[in-house]
Amino acid sequence: MDRRQSILEAAERSFSMFGYKASTVDQIAKIANVGKGTIYTFFANKEELFSEIITNLVKETKIAASKAIKEDRPFYENLHYALYEVIEFRKTHQLAVKLSQEVKEMNTSPVTDALQRIEKAVLSFVQRELDKAIEKGEIKDCPTDIVAFMMVKLYLALIFDWERDNPAIQKEKMLEVLEMFVMDGLRKEV
Repeated sequence: MDRRQSILEAAERSFSMFGYKASTVDQIAKIANVGKGTIYTFFANKEELFSEIITNLVKETKIAASKAIKEDRPFYENLHYALYEVIEFRKTHQLAVKLSQEVKEMNTSPVTDALQRIEKAVLSFVQRELDKAIEKGEIKDCPTDIVAFMMVKLYLALIFDWERDNPAIQKEKMLEVLEMFVMDGLRKEV
């Protein structure tokens, strides 16, 4: 493994364990088993290192969503499974969990920006899927940016907010709710 990759992996471990604010370049260097100067040969500062890790996290999030899409399923099922996978990924990925905690507890600006980058990527993915469904005639024409925002926020609320005081909603029940409240409104009249 090359040193740059080793540094990235060490930084991700540090950010996952201690958060962005508490992680230092010294700490990352120790985890990577390199000198602090070696880190600076590849990255100008902690912020640049963090930015690259978030770029990779965005890619991983998009991959999780894309893997959920199956050509033989209806649009709304694909979108449901893609959103569900993204949120499950966010709930289980150690770095994503730690960053969410840090935003809640300390509202660290670079972390807030990072989570917004991830959310924008998800919104963009959903909007593209909506645009494709309109082109294929699967749903009626709609403002896809607004519908994407609404769908993502609905999923986030049903999974994170709902689960604070209620039992988790099963994947099949979420699909039923999505179809009833979102897809019935988007369905093209025949």
